[in-house]
Amino acid sequence: MSTTYRLGVLEGDGIGPEIVPSAVEIATAAARVTGTSVDWVTLPLGAAAITTHNTPVPDETTTALADLDGWYLGPHDSVSYPEPHKSALNPSGNLRKHFQLFANIRPAKSFPGAKAVCDNADLVIVRENTEGFYADRNTFAGTGEFMPTENTAIMLGIITREATERVARVAFDLARSRRKKLTIVHKANVLKLTTGLFRTVCQEVAEDYPDVAVDDFHIDAMTVHLVRRAQDFDVIVTENMFGDILSDLAGEISGSLGTAPSINASADRAMAQASHGSAPDIAGQNIANPVAMILSGAMLFEWLAARHDAPALTKVAEIIEAGVAQAIASGTSTRDLGGSASTTEFTATVIKAIEAGAGQN
Repeated sequence: MSTTYRLGVLEGDGIGPEIVPSAVEIATAAARVTGTSVDWVTLPLGAAAITTHNTPVPDETTTALADLDGWYLGPHDSVSYPEPHKSALNPSGNLRKHFQLFANIRPAKSFPGAKAVCDNADLVIVRENTEGFYADRNTFAGTGEFMPTENTAIMLGIITREATERVARVAFDLARSRRKKLTIVHKANVLKLTTGLFRTVCQEVAEDYPDVAVDDFHIDAMTVHLVRRAQDFDVIVTENMFGDILSDLAGEISGSLGTAPSINASADRAMAQASHGSAPDIAGQNIANPVAMILSGAMLFEWLAARHDAPALTKVAEIIEAGVAQAIASGTSTRDLGGSASTTEFTATVIKAIEAGAGQN
């Protein structure tokens, strides 16, 4: 008996209404090849939802997501929202916090044919997603930032054993399935209690993974190591802000931030979200690179395959990835990768590669 997987579609702001439909169209083509049934559920979110619902994340969206198998989240442009929405927790942070999506998994892999700084980078950054040095993750209500006087601003940065251990286990499990190397990134020489606790807990978890080689670096040194020898790293685990910075750097090193995918996951839910922002300067021009969003969707199908023990979903992910790689290797890419293809042209090329591959099987 076949199963229909219900996936949410939240286009978001800026280039979101261009790249999210591209990713959905390509995933639909890949699912068709494998005979996988997907029901796409479009939900309001972002600036458009402020106009229709007076909030960027309507209650009906959150309620609907709870009943879905996963969802695609487009980028948001919350800095352009009117108050009080501009100062509130942004849509991505809102959903991560509400659903406790504690693990942000961000691969960076070089594509043949793309202008990568490191041609053979293949690493994954696992970023703790619910606390750390982004203040908006650290309080039950509010943003975790406050001003006791008009000239003094304070933010909270919290590290807990529980949150660190659960994300460390995700990272070690991932490393065990890859090249069995894991790097802990911290700043324990200065932030001794907070990132010192993060490093210590990760090292304690490492005792349960004797087959995984472990090292650690300070965040400042790690930026240099990534630039000089990204190919030497496999899985990197770190706290929230450090992981955000490193994953942007890794995305550029491997070709473009436009190729950097990610998922945000808990034990029972996952959200596909490209690592980049909404790029409002190029929105509506049909030139945005959809690769990061497309590959984020592939990651979601991989996650669903593991959760539901469904090999067909793994095949969907593999077909998506192969189609993207083939399109880029053949010389079709968007401007950020040195090509001239539009968003829709690139999408059509990937779908053509997927359909051609299906015809050969």
